[in-house]
Amino acid sequence: MTTDAIARRDARNQWLAQTIEAIIEPDLPIIDPHHHLWPGLGHYQDGLYELDEIAADVASGHNIVATVYIDAYANYAEDGPPELRAVGETRRADATADEAARRGLKTAICAGIVANADLKLANAADVLDAHLAASARVKGVRQIASFDADLPISLNDDPDLYDDPAFRRGFPLLAARGLSFDACFYHFQLPSVTRLARDFPDTIIIADHLASPLGIGSYAGRREEAWREWRPLIAELAQCPNVMIKLGGQGMWLADFGWTDRAVAPGSAEIADTLGDRTRHAIDLFGPGRSMFESNFPVDRSSMSYAVLWNAAKRMSQGYNPDERAQLFEGTARRVYRL
Repeated sequence: MTTDAIARRDARNQWLAQTIEAIIEPDLPIIDPHHHLWPGLGHYQDGLYELDEIAADVASGHNIVATVYIDAYANYAEDGPPELRAVGETRRADATADEAARRGLKTAICAGIVANADLKLANAADVLDAHLAASARVKGVRQIASFDADLPISLNDDPDLYDDPAFRRGFPLLAARGLSFDACFYHFQLPSVTRLARDFPDTIIIADHLASPLGIGSYAGRREEAWREWRPLIAELAQCPNVMIKLGGQGMWLADFGWTDRAVAPGSAEIADTLGDRTRHAIDLFGPGRSMFESNFPVDRSSMSYAVLWNAAKRMSQGYNPDERAQLFEGTARRVYRL
């Protein structure tokens, strides 16, 4: 933790605090299936986000019953074999879950953990087993494939990761251990995810962040074109019954809706109006039983508060019946991550 990390967190929270709303449907049970924890390293992370920060967010008015931790390249072990250092992140998330329980928090923080593992490694099985040994809360793995040569930051240097023969040799290790796979990629990489899903129908695949239609890099100034490209590609992916979709991730810089740098953060009505048609299109393709709203915090905190984000999700889902909304906010996440 650094003074700078705390200062950036406080500055972001002060900006978000300008937009205050009454909580919509405060009793509706929610599982947040996608959040991170980190010590505030990196300019794009808006500072510190650990247990105190998420505890405050889940207590901001919505009925958040549980959360799922998703790998964030943070809190790695500082020594040991490089391929096993990510197990330190799993241990940290597991310890955070235990500490939240000791504090008596209403929300089961990190009730599920999605770990980072490189499936291309010859010893990928050992890495997966190390994660499972580190925590009984491990439910899946994520390996990011997002690649655009025009972006200044990339967490992957292989533009065709999900088609890589070495990756595909390791992929069956997941189903053998009852693990799901979170796929993180850009919208123009959707065909590779569809191929993966068709070739490995026994593995549950979760497409993160609405499949991340870009608004920057090669798509700077072409955001609407990206969404037009997204529509037929996401429709093809939705035909794979082993694929789920997370509804969110549009508050981060990759989408570039222009909210981050405004004088005042947007409210839920504006967010729902901007994202509603696209979000509902995804729900209708996949069905509520294969769709789940996510916070993607603290990344989406760069554009909106936790309370406003879930208000926006509730606004966007008003046209669905109670059973469908129960799936979107809790049921799908509980089933997919086996909570």
